[in-house]
Amino acid sequence: MSRWLRKNRYGLFFLALVVGLGAGLGALLFRGLVFGITWLVTGHVEFGQNGRVPSDHLPWLGLGFYIVLPVIGGLVYGPMVYRWAREARGHGVPEVMVAVAEGGGRIRPRVAIVKALASALTIGTGGSVGREGPIVQIGAALASAIGQGTRQPEGRLRILVACGAAGGIAATFNAPITGVFFGAEIILREISAGSLFAITLSAMVADAVVRPILGTDAFLTGFPHGATLGHTADFVLVSVLAVIAALVGQLFRYVLYAVEDLCDTVWGERPEWARPAVGGVLLGVLLLAVPELYGVGYPVMFQALHGDYGFWLLLFFALAKILATSLSLGIGGSGGVFAPSLFIGLMLGTAYGLVVHQLFGDAAGDPAVYAAIGMGGVFASGTRAPLTAFASVVEMTGDMSLVLPIMLTSAIATVVSRSVAYGTIYTTKLLRRGQDIEKLQDRQYRHLLGGGNDPSAA
Repeated sequence: MSRWLRKNRYGLFFLALVVGLGAGLGALLFRGLVFGITWLVTGHVEFGQNGRVPSDHLPWLGLGFYIVLPVIGGLVYGPMVYRWAREARGHGVPEVMVAVAEGGGRIRPRVAIVKALASALTIGTGGSVGREGPIVQIGAALASAIGQGTRQPEGRLRILVACGAAGGIAATFNAPITGVFFGAEIILREISAGSLFAITLSAMVADAVVRPILGTDAFLTGFPHGATLGHTADFVLVSVLAVIAALVGQLFRYVLYAVEDLCDTVWGERPEWARPAVGGVLLGVLLLAVPELYGVGYPVMFQALHGDYGFWLLLFFALAKILATSLSLGIGGSGGVFAPSLFIGLMLGTAYGLVVHQLFGDAAGDPAVYAAIGMGGVFASGTRAPLTAFASVVEMTGDMSLVLPIMLTSAIATVVSRSVAYGTIYTTKLLRRGQDIEKLQDRQYRHLLGGGNDPSAA
């Protein structure tokens, strides 16, 4: 059987189906684990959207539980990550990318288990990070284990890892097209007929696994449908917001690694396993000041869409999320940056929508359009993956009327990002370790534009 899977052209597609099934089940288990831990410590499966309220399950701690919980979580996942899988620390996607680019797709199987537990503990006890990074690493580790178990050659093993990442994204966000683009554009970083078909199979199967349980609605169920621009001239307003969102995306990338550097400097040579618990005190103080930053933050995003927050509060939440996510990862937490990018972009876009609606009235179009544009712009800038950014916003909102403005936004944000920085929010982590997987792609990009110097040559 193993020989047939290696030699037969259909063997890869069969394994892609198996990986998609595993990624879908893994996404369900991880989602349940996050909700379960959050409910265990707060009394709610999602927390923070009601402001500064005590835990239903720990009422005797009062508001002090905001500070106590991140410390307790750090005491559990800190030693776990340090002892069994240090690559599970952080947002996870860079480790998958380098495993594909330089490691032949080999990922240790234990990473899936450690990453799931560490990330669920980080998010459940207040870490302001996302679920997508962990599920990408979980799906990729599962796919790598299956590929290594059947002794697949490196070329196929890389494709299977991309399949696992695609399946995880598809199942997490009920967005199979986004999963395909994420796997091909960010993880595999190339598109061929064979690899694209395998990745599509995995994303499709993973999404089919979760739909009977999670439903068929778009992920952002609170997003108003039929949001449109008033006039063609409003694309000028879209372009302005795209540039602003791109710069904010680069601010997020800069602050993320600046805070990590600061945490490294302050912590010094002290034991790494204790870092999340000690740093949890700072995170707890921030959560006590701004409880809306607790966990992933999707309910807070829905409240912003419903008009519950004013202009200045929206901007404050966007900037505070940048700091909270950076601190959560800087102290050694485990979680993704996909969801925080969407949070930041939505807050920024909603604030911008309020301004242009005040200035131009109904002629500016529905303010919700600008919320979607903000999400796409910040994510496209940070990841430099315009296809993934475009597909994610359209699929997660379920609104096809956003196709044109999001296409324009993704393109502008990607170009602005390239003009500001060499690395992305994912590859900068690798560049700081001396691993440059951007080089070939950047040379191809510059060749298409008519030449130019390779910034990595220095």
